[in-house]
Amino acid sequence: MNEFRTHTCNEISLDDVGKKVRISGFVETIRDFGGLVFLDIRDMYGITQVVTSSESQDVDTVSHIPIESTVTVYGTVRKRSEDTINLKLKTGKVEIYIEEIKVLGKRTKSLPFEINSNQEVREDVTLKYRYLDLRRKKLQDNLILRAKVIQYLRNQMINQGFLEVQTPILTSSSPEGARDYLVPSRLNPGKFYALPQAPQQFKQLLMVSGIDKYFQIAPCFRDEDARLDRAPGEFYQLDMEMAFSTQEDVFKAIEPVIYNTFKEFSDKKIFETPFPRITYKDAMVKYGTDKPDLRNPLYIIDLTEFFSKCTFKAFIGRTVRAIKVTGHMSKGFHEKMLDYAISIGMKGLGYLEVEEDLSYKGPIDKFIPQDMKKELLKLADLKPNDTIFFIADTNQRATTLAGQIREELGKRLDIIEQNVFKFCWIVDFPMFELDDTGKLTFSHNPFSMPQGGIEALDKENKLEILAYQYDLVCNGIELSSGAVRNHDIQIMLKAFQMAGYTEQEIKTKFGALYTAFQYGAPPHAGIAPGIDRMLMLLTDSNNIRQVIAFPLNSKAQDPMMGAPSPVTRQQLRDIHLT
Repeated sequence: MNEFRTHTCNEISLDDVGKKVRISGFVETIRDFGGLVFLDIRDMYGITQVVTSSESQDVDTVSHIPIESTVTVYGTVRKRSEDTINLKLKTGKVEIYIEEIKVLGKRTKSLPFEINSNQEVREDVTLKYRYLDLRRKKLQDNLILRAKVIQYLRNQMINQGFLEVQTPILTSSSPEGARDYLVPSRLNPGKFYALPQAPQQFKQLLMVSGIDKYFQIAPCFRDEDARLDRAPGEFYQLDMEMAFSTQEDVFKAIEPVIYNTFKEFSDKKIFETPFPRITYKDAMVKYGTDKPDLRNPLYIIDLTEFFSKCTFKAFIGRTVRAIKVTGHMSKGFHEKMLDYAISIGMKGLGYLEVEEDLSYKGPIDKFIPQDMKKELLKLADLKPNDTIFFIADTNQRATTLAGQIREELGKRLDIIEQNVFKFCWIVDFPMFELDDTGKLTFSHNPFSMPQGGIEALDKENKLEILAYQYDLVCNGIELSSGAVRNHDIQIMLKAFQMAGYTEQEIKTKFGALYTAFQYGAPPHAGIAPGIDRMLMLLTDSNNIRQVIAFPLNSKAQDPMMGAPSPVTRQQLRDIHLT
């Protein structure tokens, strides 16, 4: 017999009645009925009730054990009395009569919060005492699910013939879109390693190495600000890459993995494969974002050309977007939406209501010429009792603001479909964009292949160059990004030079790829779904930290371990820092 248990706390059943057993776990509750004392003992697997009475010499000891101490209990299994059966527990028809109880780890400090409670506790407290927070069933269930999902993902990739390869954690710094975490080198004074933002270069080098299909559950490190769907510091992704493959091959490989995983671990309805594809350009116009939530039935229409023929000064020379909402709204609703619009930086929010006779009522009705009003009905497919909202600004701001208004309308009208996962691919991203200074820069992954090859890079308008880049989006959350990689050294040099890199900078920052591609590289493509975000969706969590065992807080700090922390002068000397 194991020294501490013959059974876990969910294994005792009616079949064990009359048997001697031993369990160990945490004391969850104590109920003292004056000589009859009940304890609930909890471990990771479940709860078992144990009991002692005034006939036992342990009764006084049992009633004074601090809650959340760890104990081991030896005794006889017996049926519960009819009035104490608890069908909510797997062990709810039995209990253990204590013959021996021993405290293994006594709680000697006051609990910072109740473990067996649904009370709201400040996150700074729960993260400081994360080991106590993790005793709660919800978080333990999340960790158990996480383990099962990762195992399921791994098995699916192996079954498709992918080879799992671990890539380095200590590597060189390279510009990949976020700030690096730097690690000074003791043996190489004045030089630094970087923690990988992703295994991007390594997985491409594996393709050059002749590995046909690679994957790993990869840790990624980025010095980014926290969001509800982004953990600062460290996150994990299902990283994969395929040699001699196209965008279609990647979709064909990853779609069933994602679909099967969500179907296996959720009861929600799921978009069937193949997932719908939306171009980046269409997504930005129709949804105001490149990560649209398709559960929201509202969409945006472009009325810029229509209003270019009107005399409404607020819309002249502006991009005008509109959102049609079906159904009657109160005046108070319009006022609340106006308040919201102002809160996100808009100067106002124009709208029109459609009357039964198809006339309009609203603040901008007088600015639309009579002969154009029927045209607007057709353009926006307006019906009686519909309301149409207008957003006008510069092209970029009108796009973003319209997306925010669409999202807010969906929430306030309570029309976002529940209990469903709606996936889509966003494809045909622009290769380049302009930064805040007007300089040409990569808009997505810099290692992507331009559509049309090297000739496409000669386009007069560089912002019209499209790349083989794609994002997988679910319910408004970007689940993964991927691309067909640029494996041709000449195309790579030209693309990076257009973004302002000299050949020497490319050799320095991407030396391994620069050299490796000159030894013959296969065409290759890949993607990397975020595991933390998948779990966030599967558990209906509104904060990504709820699916990570030991996350950093929103300031990228670990209050439990005290990280980041000061170091000694000697430690700094050892790595040649002052």
